[in-house]
Amino acid sequence: MNTDCLFCKILAGEIPANRVYEDEYSIAFPDINPQAPTHFLIVPKEHLASQAKALVEHEQLLGHLLVVAANLARSRKLDKGYRVVINTGEDGGQTVHHLHVHLLGGRPMHWPPG
Repeated sequence: MNTDCLFCKILAGEIPANRVYEDEYSIAFPDINPQAPTHFLIVPKEHLASQAKALVEHEQLLGHLLVVAANLARSRKLDKGYRVVINTGEDGGQTVHHLHVHLLGGRPMHWPPG
C-alpha cells in the first residue's frame, strides 16, 4: 500500500467506494467521472504504479484483471460490446498512479478513441 495513493486509500476503506466486485486480488467500482453508461474501474489490491512498471511476475495479476473485466461485462449485459482501457503515464491519460483497468460500455465506441 502507498499511503499517498487514492486507490490504496479506497482499498484500505479510508475512502468509500461502491464496490461492485471484490476478490482476493482486485476490486471494481464505478468511475466518479463516467465516460459511458457503464464505466467501472478494476483495481488490483497490489500497488503497481502503472502498466509501465509491470514485470513478468505481474503476468497472472494482469490476466486476472482482464478476466474480471469480462465477467463484469457479462454481468452487466454488455452483449453488443465494450472497451477495456489501461491508461499509462501522463501522455496516456493516467491520472491516478495505481494501475487500473477501465471497463466502458452501454454505448457505441468510436475509433480513434481520442
